[in-house]
Parts: sequence; C-alpha cells; structure tokens
Amino acid sequence: MATEDKNRATAAAILPLVGGAANVASIAHCMTRLRLGLHDRSLVDDEALKALPAVMGVVEDDTYQIVLGPGTVARVTPEFEQLVEEEREAAPPQAAVSSDDLAAQGAAIKAQQKAKNATPFKLFLRKIANIFVPLIPALIGCGIIAGLNGLLVNLEWLPAVTPALAAMASGFMALIAVFVGYNTAKEFGGTPILGGAVAAIIVFPGVANIDAFGQTLSPGQGGVLGALGAAVLAVYVEKWCRRWVPEALDVLVTPTLTVLISGLATIFGLMYVAGEISSAIGTFADWLLSNGGAGAGFVLGGLFLPLVMLGLHQALIPIHTTLIEQQGYTVLLPILAMAGAGQVGAAMAVYFRLPRNESIRRTIKSALPAGLLGVGEPLIYGVSLPLGRPFITACVGGAFGGGFVGLFNQLGDTVGSTAIGPSGWALFPLLDGNHGLGSTIAIYAGGLLVGYVAGFLATYFFGFSKDLLTEFNVSQEPAPSTIAAKGGTAPATTPGTRGGPDTPDPGTDPAKTPAGV
Repeated sequence: MATEDKNRATAAAILPLVGGAANVASIAHCMTRLRLGLHDRSLVDDEALKALPAVMGVVEDDTYQIVLGPGTVARVTPEFEQLVEEEREAAPPQAAVSSDDLAAQGAAIKAQQKAKNATPFKLFLRKIANIFVPLIPALIGCGIIAGLNGLLVNLEWLPAVTPALAAMASGFMALIAVFVGYNTAKEFGGTPILGGAVAAIIVFPGVANIDAFGQTLSPGQGGVLGALGAAVLAVYVEKWCRRWVPEALDVLVTPTLTVLISGLATIFGLMYVAGEISSAIGTFADWLLSNGGAGAGFVLGGLFLPLVMLGLHQALIPIHTTLIEQQGYTVLLPILAMAGAGQVGAAMAVYFRLPRNESIRRTIKSALPAGLLGVGEPLIYGVSLPLGRPFITACVGGAFGGGFVGLFNQLGDTVGSTAIGPSGWALFPLLDGNHGLGSTIAIYAGGLLVGYVAGFLATYFFGFSKDLLTEFNVSQEPAPSTIAAKGGTAPATTPGTRGGPDTPDPGTDPAKTPAGV
C-alpha cells in the first residue's frame, strides 16, 4: 500500500508541472520513460520536474519524455492516467472555441513542431527504427532458444528435443523478410499486407528456378535489405495507383499492380543488388575486426554513447539484423555494449567522489542495477550527462572495453550476439562465437570488467573540475539542468533538450529503440 501511495504521489507531483490534465493529449510509457503528448509545451515547468526526487531527467522529442527508471515508470503511468481522467471529469464545461482560437492554437502547434530538430535524415532514421525495433522481442526470444539449443547439442543432452528447439529458433529468421516488408509498408504509408506480400517473394523457395543478372537466385537472397527496398517500392506503386485507378476498379487493380510491378522489380533487380550489399556488409565487418579489431573496437565503443545522443545509432539496426541473418550473430553489438560498461564505471566513480551529495548517490544506487543489466538511461540522464565530464569519461571506459573485445576478434576469437536489444549482463544468454560458449563468455565478461575499471578510473581522476567538485560534494539536491554550466564541460545535449538513447535519438522514437547502452 505504501508503494502505491508513493507512485500516486509521484504522478500527482508531475501532473501540474506539465500543465495539468487539459494540457495532456496522450500518455504512454516505454522501459524507463513516461511519454506525454502535450497541447502546449510552454506550460511545462522543466526545472521543477527535474527537481522531483523520482525524476531522473527529461527528454523532448516527438513526445515529452520524463525519465523515471525501469519498474517505476510502469507503476507511475497508471496512476498518472487515473489522475488525468479524474481531473478531466471534475473540470467544468469549457466555453465554445471560436475559429480564431483554433487558428491561433494550430499556428502555435505548427511553430512548435517547426522549431524541433526534425531533420529529414533523422526522420528517415526514425522510420528505420520503427521498422526493425518491433522485431526485437522475437529476435531476443529466438536468440536465447538458439543459444540453449546449441548448448544442448554440444553437451549431447536431450537429442529428441533439440530439433524442436532448432525449429523454434530458426522459424522467425526464415521469414523475417516478410515481417520487415509488413512494417516497412506500414511505416511509409502503404498497405502493410501488400508490403509483406512483396517481401515474401524473397524467401519463397521457388525463386531458385529464376535467373537474374547471369546467376540463379537463392531463397532469402537480399535478406532484410531487399525486403525493405521491395516494400518501399510497393508503397510508391500503390500510392501511384490510388491516384490514377478509378475508384470502382481500385480494389482489384491497385493490389494487383502493386504486387506485380514491385514483385518483378524485386526478382529481377532488388534481390541481386541487396544480396551484393548484404554480402559486402558481412565481408567488411569480418575484415574490419580481423585486421584492426582493437582499434575498431576502441573507436566503436568510445563513440557509441555520442551516437546514441545524436540518434545516429539507429542506422546500425539494419546492419545488426543483416549480420544476424547471414552469420547467425552480430559481431558489432558486444563491442557497442561496452559503452554501457563505461557508463556503469563512471557512475560508481561519481558515487565515491561525491560522498556528501545524497541526492546524486541515491540516484546512482537506484539506477545501478538497471545499468548493469544494460538499461543505461537512468545513469545517463540522472548522473553523467547532467554533470558533463563524467559523460565523456564514460565514453573513455566504453572505448577501452570495446578495444578489449575487438582485440580478441582480431586474434580470431569472434564474439557475437544472436539478437539485438539487450546489453550488459543481459547479453550473456545471447552470446555466440566461433570458439565455444565458454571462450565467448570469458571474453565478453573481460570486456565488461575493462569497461567498468576504465570508466571508473577516468571519471575518478578526470571527471570533475575543482569548482564542480566543490559545489556538488555537499548535502543538497541540485537541479540537473544547472550542473553542466557550472563545470563548463557539459556536452551540448543535456536533460531537457533533444537527444537520448532508447531508443532508440533526437529524431527517433526512444521508446522503441534498443535499451542497452
């Protein structure tokens, strides 16, 4: 009962600071954030929100996002929804709205949207993320089953069960192109089932009887990239048909022409081209880690957190999926996961460097378990990013961890993940490699340890200016938005501004992106 009261109190504290129930257009939540659609952004009191003990930070994207942390957000959101409903029911009837009022409100919303950092490139990345991220639960589930099956096969246990597990693990991947095509058409404004129908051509066994570009096609050639291209083409063909086909014939002609035209283009063009691109991606990833694994791992591990803050990490999702489809695992994710290890190490150093600041130490204690499991948002928005320098030193920890894993890839011990999404300790069940599970687990665990230690040392010795340490090593509850300015070292993106993981990206939907950073 006390927990329920605490969650309701948190919801009650948040509601007036976002402008009340009348200002709330939509309510949702992801793994760590309460996501609100607002009518008037100017009614939000950012500073007061950030000062609430339960709030770890705020992010403004296509929705206004309040970081509450895993577990907490799932309990606070229903209470918040109930309070909004109660306040709306108790509100007196509103006066009629004039056309001038509507025009003014529309102009204000338009100006607000235009002011946001919604560049065409980031909007495109948002679409890409929205295509692939819904597939992550299936990738994780099938990946864990594949790992379990591999373990049973190696140990020669339960031979009667392993064929069934293999079918469960492989069935989704065999048809992933269909799901990509469906989601692509849905995201680009077409009929989803038509996108799936065109993409299904790629995995149809009968394409093995077709020759294109002087070679016989193979089922699955082009993979998810081919499915994405085929579905996008289908959307444009469908929209063209909707404009020119008479309404009386639309139900017959439009789907037929959509599948026919885009299907022929897929068979006699896209499958070959996408197949060559997919092969090149796999070849380049192998070459990069085989010849410069330590350096490549250092750069990738060090830059991943900034990439997340800029939203550019979404471009990696099709690459991960392509590698999993081709090789059974992605070699990039374990390296990128080291960014989360650096973040954990940095947070631990902050904990020891600020022994008198109970506010920050309390945030670290509550967010650290989630950080160890690969959910980095609470530590990023509640600790390192507001402080400034610890965000940079966390990147240093990620770089050393990535370099460690990359070095072993260079030496021939490949470490990969059979799914995208988790990181930290949560990635252990999804690990796979070329030299046995024991070796793979040991290398990944070693990388995490290096990331923890490097992030801790870099932050402990270089993460604070004298002024910042003097000001915040006291018993107080500072407003996170003021911290970065004090040290003069904060990154350009701070809580309350655009950008952030989870996505997910200042131009993507953070709730739908992989949580592990």
